[in-house]
Amino acid sequence: MRFTEDHEWLLPDGDVVTVGITDHAATQLGDVVFVELPEIETQVAKGDEIVVIESVKAASDILAPLDGEIVEVNDALADAPAMVNEDPTGTAWFFKIKVDDPSALDDYMTEDEYKDHIGD
Repeated sequence: MRFTEDHEWLLPDGDVVTVGITDHAATQLGDVVFVELPEIETQVAKGDEIVVIESVKAASDILAPLDGEIVEVNDALADAPAMVNEDPTGTAWFFKIKVDDPSALDDYMTEDEYKDHIGD
C-alpha cells in the first residue's frame, strides 16, 4: 500500500490500483454525508478532481493520484456515505483505476513514511 500527501491510500493489484482515504483524513473530515464518484471508463490525469466528499465540516475533492482509466467505483458509498468514517481503509474505497504506468506508485510514501508525515 502507498500513501499520498493528500491522505489517500493506494492499493495496487497489477496495473489496477484501488484508491480511498486514510483513517487520518476521515477523522479530519468528520461525519461524511455525501460522496460523488467518477463515471466508469473516465480517462483521468494525475491531479484531476475526480471525487467530491461532503462532510458536516467541509467539502473536499480527491484528486487522481495517477494517469489512467476508472474501471470500477464503489456504488455503495452513494447510499451509505458514512462508510467512509466507519471503514476508510477497507470497505469504503472510492474507485479503481487502471494505471498507465504502475511504476509511478514508487513516487508515493510507504506506510512508515506516511506515519512520519502525519506525526503518528
